[in-house]
Amino acid sequence: MAHSSPRPQSLPPLHRLLVVGGGGREQALAWALRRCPGVNEVWVTPGNGGTLDLEGCRALGISELDADGLIAHCRDHAIDLVVIGPEAPLAAGVADRLREAGLAVFGPGADGAQLEASKAWAKQLMQEGGIPTAGHWAVSELPEALAVLDRLQRPLVVKADGLAAGKGVTVAETIEATAAAIQEAFAGRFGSAGERLVLEERLQGPEVSVFALCDGERMVLLPPAQDHKRLLEGDRGPNTGGMGAYAPAPLLDAAGLEQVRAQVLTPTLRALRNRGIQYRGVIYAGLMLTATGPQVIEFNCRFGDPECQTLMPLMGPELAQVLQACALGCLDLAPALTITEACSACVVTAAEGYPDAPKKGDVVLLAPDDDPQRQLFHAGTRRDQDGRLLTSGGRVLTQVAQADTFDQAFARAYQALETVDYRGMQYRRDIGHQVRRS
Repeated sequence: MAHSSPRPQSLPPLHRLLVVGGGGREQALAWALRRCPGVNEVWVTPGNGGTLDLEGCRALGISELDADGLIAHCRDHAIDLVVIGPEAPLAAGVADRLREAGLAVFGPGADGAQLEASKAWAKQLMQEGGIPTAGHWAVSELPEALAVLDRLQRPLVVKADGLAAGKGVTVAETIEATAAAIQEAFAGRFGSAGERLVLEERLQGPEVSVFALCDGERMVLLPPAQDHKRLLEGDRGPNTGGMGAYAPAPLLDAAGLEQVRAQVLTPTLRALRNRGIQYRGVIYAGLMLTATGPQVIEFNCRFGDPECQTLMPLMGPELAQVLQACALGCLDLAPALTITEACSACVVTAAEGYPDAPKKGDVVLLAPDDDPQRQLFHAGTRRDQDGRLLTSGGRVLTQVAQADTFDQAFARAYQALETVDYRGMQYRRDIGHQVRRS
């Protein structure tokens, strides 16, 4: 095991951080960490067109998969903590390489990242740990998959086993649609991620996301959030990486959150430890609240995007030290994480053609906004040689706002979006419909 560095007596000083990734989630993490006392510099790599707009943040041109380049930068700049945002570098073992080089890293090793990188592996872990989840069948050939469907004679959820950027899941309404999704996946729709599939029973109930910050043994739970996966209003259209979110989701009260801790998160951490895995990072439990209690739809090994953007403005000034303590395996030495009591809302703007073929290179026009209860986090943006802001990805921006009620928070977010403009800009106007009265 590469993680057996001696346990510190107290948390070391924390001044310089590196956030790995270039999306809206990483922009929000960098923004929140820079606000923590004592943190005077946050590097972001590869970052995006908005990185340099964040006070005290610096952009770096190193790929998130370039472990050698990241290690060299951390040594040259005396980085005290590395926070890895996306799943791909975690699954590729970047956290392991950095830890072996003696760095403090928030993010699981490749072993723990299998929670997200292999749906079949995660299902096996849940079975071993007695964690409530839908019945499932792991299949690696088309005839085998169709035989399962033929035997069950009901629609199933079809999931690519590997990483498919949040788009590898089909919730089929009919047996025919299930068969079509199975055939598409085995025909190469998700590349190597779909060489194996997990077929699942359909669960009924509202969905909610719960994030646990873990040090391998202990955890801190964040307020529950709710994401909106569908592209179009009324929860219609194709699945996306996420079009908006809000927190705290009232679906789970304090007692409900404790039930999730006891039935899902604590057993998951125990099951990981039983496999010799010291999990230091976020466990993201995507849950369905069924008539019989919470059930795990899937686990992710990192913060959700856009849930992270909606949660970060609620985090207290202890956040950096809490993540550092998780990285060092000593969460008991961290100060308690305070959470601001407010409603936080976020709306994602996407590029024309998203999610199938997003258009890139359009000029983005923004107006300055000095409202302290609003944040605009960049995702798919870049600057050209003249400093103009251009679209460069499917999800372009995340507009976040806080207020005393969800109605006020969403009104504040949508009002800010009226000052944002680029060709083909699209966003949903009904994000948070579950908690809005107006």
